Amino acid sequence: MDLLSGTYLLAVLFACIVYQSGAQEKNYTVREELPENVLIGNLLKDLNLTLDPDVPLSSPLQFKLVYKTGDVPLVRVEENTGEIFTTANRIDREKLCSGIFSENRCFYEVEVAVLPDEVFRLVKIRFLIEDINDNAPLFPSTVINISIPENTAINSRYSVPSAIDPDIGVNGIQHYELLKPKTAPKRTFGSITNDQGQNVFGLDIIETPEGDKWPQLIVQQILDREQKDTYVMKIKVEDGGNPPRSSTAILQVTVTDVNDNRPVFKENDIEVSIPENAPVGTSVSQLHATDADLGSNAQILFSFSNQISNLARRLFAIDNTTGLITIKEPLDREESPVHKLTVLASDGSSTPSRATVTINITDINDNVPSIDTRYIINPVNGTVLLSEKAPLNTKIALITVMDKDADLNGKVTCFTDHDVPFRLKPVFDNQFLLETATFLDFEATREYAIKIVASDSGKPPLNQSAMLLIKIKDENDNAPVFTQPVIGLSIPENNAPGTQLTKISATDADSGRNAEISYMLGSDAPPIFNLDRRTGILTAVRKLDREKQDRYSFTVLAKDNGMPPLQTNATVTVSVLDQNDNSPAFTHNEYNFYVPENLPMYGTVGLITVTDADSGENAAVTLSILNGRDNFIIDPLTGVIRPNITFDREQQSSYTFQVKAVDGGRLQRSSTAKVTINVVDVNDNRPVFVIPSSNYSYDLVPTSTNPGSVVTKVFAVDNDTGMNAELRYSIIGGNSRGLFTIDQLTGNITLKEKVITSDHGLHRLVIKVNDLGQPESLYTIALVHLFVNETVTNGSYVQELVRRNMETPVGQNVGDGEITPQTNDYVKIIIAIIAGTMTVILVIFVTALVRCRQTPRHKVVQKSKQSGEWVSPNQENRQIKKKKKKKKRSPKSLLLNFVTIEESKPDDPGHEHINGTLDIPVELEEQTMGKYNWATTPTTFKPDSPDLAKHYKSASPQPTFQIKPETPVPPKKHHVIQELPLDNTFVVGCDSLSKCSSSSSDPYSVSECSCQGGFKTPGPIHTRQAYICKLA
Repeated sequence: MDLLSGTYLLAVLFACIVYQSGAQEKNYTVREELPENVLIGNLLKDLNLTLDPDVPLSSPLQFKLVYKTGDVPLVRVEENTGEIFTTANRIDREKLCSGIFSENRCFYEVEVAVLPDEVFRLVKIRFLIEDINDNAPLFPSTVINISIPENTAINSRYSVPSAIDPDIGVNGIQHYELLKPKTAPKRTFGSITNDQGQNVFGLDIIETPEGDKWPQLIVQQILDREQKDTYVMKIKVEDGGNPPRSSTAILQVTVTDVNDNRPVFKENDIEVSIPENAPVGTSVSQLHATDADLGSNAQILFSFSNQISNLARRLFAIDNTTGLITIKEPLDREESPVHKLTVLASDGSSTPSRATVTINITDINDNVPSIDTRYIINPVNGTVLLSEKAPLNTKIALITVMDKDADLNGKVTCFTDHDVPFRLKPVFDNQFLLETATFLDFEATREYAIKIVASDSGKPPLNQSAMLLIKIKDENDNAPVFTQPVIGLSIPENNAPGTQLTKISATDADSGRNAEISYMLGSDAPPIFNLDRRTGILTAVRKLDREKQDRYSFTVLAKDNGMPPLQTNATVTVSVLDQNDNSPAFTHNEYNFYVPENLPMYGTVGLITVTDADSGENAAVTLSILNGRDNFIIDPLTGVIRPNITFDREQQSSYTFQVKAVDGGRLQRSSTAKVTINVVDVNDNRPVFVIPSSNYSYDLVPTSTNPGSVVTKVFAVDNDTGMNAELRYSIIGGNSRGLFTIDQLTGNITLKEKVITSDHGLHRLVIKVNDLGQPESLYTIALVHLFVNETVTNGSYVQELVRRNMETPVGQNVGDGEITPQTNDYVKIIIAIIAGTMTVILVIFVTALVRCRQTPRHKVVQKSKQSGEWVSPNQENRQIKKKKKKKKRSPKSLLLNFVTIEESKPDDPGHEHINGTLDIPVELEEQTMGKYNWATTPTTFKPDSPDLAKHYKSASPQPTFQIKPETPVPPKKHHVIQELPLDNTFVVGCDSLSKCSSSSSDPYSVSECSCQGGFKTPGPIHTRQAYICKLA
């Protein structure tokens, strides 16, 4: 019950969709072979069509039969009444529905369009064709041969080939019977006898599930081949028509020798499927049959029965010996999707066995969709003429698409290949209405070539296309258009009567009579003007007087010849011109122009504008220069002033002259104006830095500086004026870490972030200042050096760093990749001091024990000699120092014995050897300075030298030295002393267990070594020497 309800709902839904799309279906039943003009039905009544009187129709109600061009319809429809009649074309069911044997499946379909568009609907009419008995049944052949063995039992049945009748139902085959022949032939051995076969055989009819009737011959008596070997009878077939039709055939029965066993098929019913593109020779089915007899009676021959169709016999072949069925000709599922083959297996003497092979032909996508175009609007020479006023949804044609393939291969979609103002609206299955989707415009597009594409859903899909031509018919839907909606005219006063003023012109986008235009004056036009109706020439019929009226305004009309006519209007304004009674007038009494000093010769200086209230020649003003012609020229018509000199603002900053304007009247009038040309400066000077005054200067940035503080300032000037002198500052290099920022207006350089250890050292900033000049900005670059440290105690060293930085390219940041982490911090220095102090105390204690065992006087003298030979630069000073040391020997002086100097990156291949400094404790520095004679020693180290150790505690762009405490090393015979730079050298004392070392990249550095706080006089300053401290 639920299934029936669902089916009913779907049917109702489909009916609603069809109704809303303006499509209906109507079924009629008609017998075949009806004569002409037989009334079949009336659409107006059968469809219950009623017209709404409130809906106006653009045309009378019309029923239009829609059919393909070239087709011959089997029915006709009266356009006014909707009555359907037969035509002279014969309705033959067997021709229309060949191969269809079901009583209710033969239909003939046509479509009828109900017009006009206000009541449009498409009606699909299905005519069920009733069969009449116009065909007699026929046997496959006029003589039918059957073999029956003589030992056949009574009531045994043998199949007789069936007859074929194209008619269906009761008009088809209904009855078979055996007829008694009128005369019997004479009997001879092995030939036909006079005995009647009707007594020996009977006939029965078996009806198959498909409704077919098969005759069967029944053996009613015992057969004896020696007495009679052949029986000849007539078999008759008759249909059920009124009157019935029949036909006969000769049935010849041959009695064969005894054959105990008939062949037996392994399978009596076989069903196979094979694609329709299977090649010829493909095996379809292999039949197997067996025979229990022996010898020749067991030899089985396979063959097709006479009951198979001629099409099946043409398409398939069977091997007589093996029973293999193969394809003999190419298959076509669309021609016949199923073939039933009756295969006989015979052993040569008995009645053959039967097997049925059903072959289903499976579909492949081998058929291109077809497009059937049936016009609702009749075409002319293959082209549909459609008015541009056609309303929306105007129906043009019915498009039917079909595909003979099955399933998805036969599912077709239809569409247009490009954007056109038409659409395909589905109405029935695989049928579409081509209708207008938007309003048409003849003036925009006059014809369309619509390409309709049908594509199936196969893989790959197959496409078919068809062209449909539509020409748009012009309608008078465009009013004339004036070339100028407002027409302005001028005419001098005192004109001659009939003077032509102008020609009025209008256009019409329509064509033919719809575009023919007539001109006329409006009702507001004064009588002194005339307009030619055909040409549109406007004339003044009388003389004009400006003193009475200086201006006229009126309308003119342009009307086309369409039905109904359309018109439009324009306004004409006529100005009456005066005589030459006005002098030229400059827009200014004095003109001031400003030009750049680099303006080329004959460049444009400015434009002098002059007006004249008159018109025509009276207003044709000519300009000239009264004075200053050597320097400037003026275009007499346009008023453009150009120089014929080059400007130099330094030589002359302005020029003044008079310009004269003369009109072209008969009595010329003129006026003058003063022109002043001021020469303006151009951006031809680069900015110049005032601060810093030199790229070799530098500023100290203390490490305690707060972020946001101004650390230095740059200042530049520009000799230009105005925007050419407006300056902007920027940092373009050397600030890779973003530590500093610059104010682009003031040039103040501020510290952006708090200084950390890695920021210590010398920073080189590349500062750019550029002006705002036009068309090209000029700029200058300066270098600003900032030394980030606590103090500057060695200015010469910092200056040397600045000098070296100047050798670095501007594009390369100073110190890139050379900054090393600072490891020589105060904690390590304190640890070194503590370790050194303890070591000195230990050495003093050991030395005291050794000297206590020797004669004090002798040891002192011997030690003094040795010290004088090796390390004392001045004996007197040395003796004084020795005495003082004997009195009190400070452990601080020995602290330096165990301090070594190392580079922080000895293994870095990119490491450059840079000068280094050492942070010496204040107490040791003061003691050492007090003992050293600066007057007698080369001044490679001065008391006021900078605190270099503080500099190298930072991670500045220069490499740093690390100071590490060391354990006293065993005495060595030779100790290499590293060279120190000339300007930044510090001296370290050593004793017998210490080594002196220095390194420098300066080839003119001096190395020194002293023991017990003394200094050794260095060699010549231009040589490098290595000094060795030896044991006493």
